[in-house]
Amino acid sequence: MAYPLLFSTSNQLFTMKNWLYPTLLACLSTGVSLAADDDKELLKKAKKIHEKAFTVDTHADTPMLLSRGGFDVTKENDPRTTNSKVDYPRMRKGGLDAIFWAVYLGQGPRTPEGHEAAKQKALGIFDAIETTLKKTSSEAELATTPQDALRIGKTGKRVIFIGVENGYPMGHDISMLKKFYDRGARYMTLCHSSNNDICDSSTDPKGPEYQGLSPLGEQVVTEMNRLGMMIDVSHVSDSTFYDVIRLSKVPIIASHSGAKAVCDHPRNLTDDMLKALAKNGGVVQLNLLSDYVKTIPPSPEREAAQKALFEKWGVKDRRSMMGAMSKLSEEDQQKARAEFMDLNKKYPAQLATVKDAVDHIDHIVKLIGIDHVGMGADFDGGGALADCFDVSQYENFTVEFVRRGYSRKGIEKIWSGNFFRVMKAVEKGVTTEMLGK
Repeated sequence: MAYPLLFSTSNQLFTMKNWLYPTLLACLSTGVSLAADDDKELLKKAKKIHEKAFTVDTHADTPMLLSRGGFDVTKENDPRTTNSKVDYPRMRKGGLDAIFWAVYLGQGPRTPEGHEAAKQKALGIFDAIETTLKKTSSEAELATTPQDALRIGKTGKRVIFIGVENGYPMGHDISMLKKFYDRGARYMTLCHSSNNDICDSSTDPKGPEYQGLSPLGEQVVTEMNRLGMMIDVSHVSDSTFYDVIRLSKVPIIASHSGAKAVCDHPRNLTDDMLKALAKNGGVVQLNLLSDYVKTIPPSPEREAAQKALFEKWGVKDRRSMMGAMSKLSEEDQQKARAEFMDLNKKYPAQLATVKDAVDHIDHIVKLIGIDHVGMGADFDGGGALADCFDVSQYENFTVEFVRRGYSRKGIEKIWSGNFFRVMKAVEKGVTTEMLGK
């Protein structure tokens, strides 16, 4: 089985999701294929399971490319020019049936003006998704329920779901949640890398403001439960997580996270959090951003070169990249992108592997069981492994699951069964008490 050439990317730069991603290319590396000693029967079995399983990835930032224009999702895009990880041809090649596209906004000013601007940008992203799906209706279709997804999947089309990443654009207007829901959104990530007016983030350098949810955040949880909209706790602080667990009447999700016991990163969930998630009836979807999958050894040369570029272009650090770079002229933006590209070629970042990622799955399954884990790669937002660089290589995961002894039924649960169970429970208002948790 042949696989395309892979590219190594800068995990640090990709951690902050912004328009610069498609240009931060890494060096061309050798193709990664399955090990030579893989048993043919194992590969045959994995291929059969992968083809029959309904596969879902619960988090991708592809709408950033759609919103910018000039990106054709119906063609197999070359990462050397687009750095995209998701398009319809590659979804087919990787056997990926469905994916959640995120309406993502980074955290901006927490003012009436800032919230209004964010709301308009978010609605613009919804418009871009809607326009794309209308233009490509013969190849993909929007789904809002598991039943929709299975129906669409039988036609051979790709299935697109929508999630909102960061509650910032709703401002203080609770009614925006229904507007997002009516536009097709079926989950909302409460915050991103900084605190907002809803809750504390796991990575805000200023630390916590509310020690969890704000009073507004408590209203948000209640309203999302009422709407049947899944609450996503990826990015939130530990205290926010426990507040949500306490208040939510239905199961919750972590759309793109990992196990902190395997990789000690603030974005990952501790064992106690995972146990609480299981008791709640929820599910954690595995993020494939290498920094969250495995502790990557530091590279002093790369870090020094990156710091020099930040200083040259007036960027304090990666968190302030978006605002500073957007003030540059188009010509300087092109120069900056080229220089970051050269940096990645000269000092390529090390990427984690599928085996590293499945170590998270193993840990979660041993800790809380097979019913509470799935896949949410964060492709087009930083997700990338050496041997699963984009959606075209997703079969590598099923091969590794089979190699480690996972059953067909267990693999199907990981690929969609667990997430769809939660999605149905939230839609129907099935409480954790009704689930017997």
